[in-house]
Amino acid sequence: MKWLGLALWLLLCYGVAGLGARWTTPEIPGWYRTLMRPSFAPPNWIFGPVWTLLYTLMAVAVWRVSLTPPSTARTLGILLFLIQLALNLAWSQIFFKQHWIGAAFAEVLCLWAAIGGTILLFWRVSPLGGALLLPYIVWVSFASVLNGAYWRLNS
Repeated sequence: MKWLGLALWLLLCYGVAGLGARWTTPEIPGWYRTLMRPSFAPPNWIFGPVWTLLYTLMAVAVWRVSLTPPSTARTLGILLFLIQLALNLAWSQIFFKQHWIGAAFAEVLCLWAAIGGTILLFWRVSPLGGALLLPYIVWVSFASVLNGAYWRLNS
């Protein structure tokens, strides 16, 4: 039964990834290609593998937390995890679908804070669960700087 939980968390995280990709992928050869790129922007091909790994780590992290005994920290951690997942999805809509680069920058800062809060809560109930989110916050930190640079260059 515990493996079913992992499958459900993977399904949720990959579902969010898939929906975000539906908004992102069509914009890459068109609108996104017209933007001035920061000098430190990685090649487009790197984003798919990185996000696949990060969504996998997110699912395993929340699954590990869900296996711990019920507690306020666990409940709040899972709730904040779901909020950050929704913010993650919203960023794709705001940046790629709506082309609102400045709004996406403000939103990614909220996402970053939500990830940080999730890590703190997860760490309290499952240090491994918290640690599994560290690559995610590192990548979103980089993505925040990148988003800000795109906004500055394309305002």
